[in-house]
Amino acid sequence: MTTVVIAARVVQDFERILEHLAKHDATDAADRVEDIIAALDVLAHNPRIGRPVDDARRELVIGRDRRGYLALYAYDAPKDEAVILAIRSQKESGYHTP
Repeated sequence: MTTVVIAARVVQDFERILEHLAKHDATDAADRVEDIIAALDVLAHNPRIGRPVDDARRELVIGRDRRGYLALYAYDAPKDEAVILAIRSQKESGYHTP
């Protein structure tokens, strides 16, 4: 089974998502974050399920419509490890990566 690792900087993505949800009076913000984290578990069994972004990274589509998010990740086959690099809303343009 593939190890799924969430990079430390992804905390900032979750903070940004929670701020946005609070700004728009979403009553289920914590549940949405939990749903995003739970969706990442699919990578433990299917690390190549995400669509290719470039030679090294893939993108996992999570949810849809107002609950739609994208997770940018890198899969290291020799280590059998998927590293979550960034998460954003499907309506945002681009990832907030260093």
